[in-house]
Amino acid sequence: MRIAFCSSEMASLAKVGGLADVTESLPKALAGLGEDVWVFLPLYKQIWVERQKDLEDTGVKISICIDGQERTAALWKTSVHGVTVYLVDYREYFYRDHPYGTPEGDYPDNPFRFAFFSRAVLEAIKALGLGIDIIHCNDWETALVPVYQTHLYREDPQLKDVGTIFTIHNLAYQGVFDKEVLPKIGLDWSLFHMEALEYYGNVNYLKGGIVFSHIVSTVSPTYAREIQTERFGYGLDGVLRKRKDRLFGVLNGIDYDEWNPATDPKIYVNYDKERLEAKGENKRRLQEDKGLEPMESPLAGMVGRLVEQKGVDLVHAVVGDMVSMGMQLIVLGAGEKRYHDMLLELQEKYRGMVSINIGYSDELASRIYAGCDLFLMPSRYEPCGLGQMIALRYGTIPVVRATGGLADTITEYNPETGEGNGFVFEAFKPGEFLAALQRAQGVYSYGERWQTLVKRAMECDFSWGASARRYMEIYELAKGLASSG
Repeated sequence: MRIAFCSSEMASLAKVGGLADVTESLPKALAGLGEDVWVFLPLYKQIWVERQKDLEDTGVKISICIDGQERTAALWKTSVHGVTVYLVDYREYFYRDHPYGTPEGDYPDNPFRFAFFSRAVLEAIKALGLGIDIIHCNDWETALVPVYQTHLYREDPQLKDVGTIFTIHNLAYQGVFDKEVLPKIGLDWSLFHMEALEYYGNVNYLKGGIVFSHIVSTVSPTYAREIQTERFGYGLDGVLRKRKDRLFGVLNGIDYDEWNPATDPKIYVNYDKERLEAKGENKRRLQEDKGLEPMESPLAGMVGRLVEQKGVDLVHAVVGDMVSMGMQLIVLGAGEKRYHDMLLELQEKYRGMVSINIGYSDELASRIYAGCDLFLMPSRYEPCGLGQMIALRYGTIPVVRATGGLADTITEYNPETGEGNGFVFEAFKPGEFLAALQRAQGVYSYGERWQTLVKRAMECDFSWGASARRYMEIYELAKGLASSG
């Protein structure tokens, strides 16, 4: 099968969140199954600055009228893990310091930037003559691809029978804009109604992807059920329920070649489940580097965006109790300033026990996964989550709230039976979270039992193999739906 994977970020080139990891690893896994895969991505400033020597000009030019102006993009290409990546180069829209916006907010022309990119993908597929069977779109930034295909390319011989699948990575981010953008992005007012793009008087790009793609997927089975409820549906639960017969939850995976404590060059000392004493050395070196007391009690880590979704409030609420228990905490991430300030105050208050690192570093992230005993993900909601899978790979035991993909990957450890791979709590309450931490510490205090749990965690398999095969089944279904009209 010939697959075009359309995304706004990719880990090796431009990363903001988990979408970037999926864009890098899923096409690689599909190619490993023998499929033909091409990735389409905007050519951001970061990519041009850091990878210019690796880029090849295809000579293809794409002209599209957006926001009242004819705009012409060049098409470049590069390769990531043997997969060809086509990059849409339109400097006015993409040569900026950040993909989506600045710390002050989103770019005001985002509706035009990503409408342009979505049209450019379709035009590029035609110009390159790729003979695509499936276009796999991801999140609101590419949600207009199936809309354009349905309304502007319905008679095009290269595109009319192409199946489309739209994956929701996080329903909270929808691409909602003023209705006046509609004619400016080449779509007419016939789409401004409840069964199409209209959303409480505005235009909702993500809704367009849900309504007009052949198949909708999301990143875990539990999240697929959750987003059909009012609590997690962010105003689109009714739309999703209408498409439930074509809505699938496919658990994300991680690249086990990249995330491997036996070969990871970023950690202090490499190790595997047969050499766990080296994991202890990673802990000692991490404590030393980050100004933490050299203690044998549990070291808990957290890596991710510092936003409300991730349960930072719960972490803040229990840190005092953690320190009283002798438990240390190291955090790496960036997000809302109020959480930066809140956490940095804790670092000041609990010197030697708490280390807060604002920003992101691949190296420090790997060292936290390798050097910590526990990995915290007390999320309000979590579509899939990759951190808990990476933590398991490194023998760092997740403590998670049972929601979305966390519920699908982590089960409560039972010391009597030896079953389970982490510690889980249900209610989003500090007391529930603290109780899970206390259970973890209780098992940690039994050294031999803890070592057994660590080895069990490292034996879990959340690589992309099974999920990539499941996507192939869904692609076949989408292709059949496209062919049947």
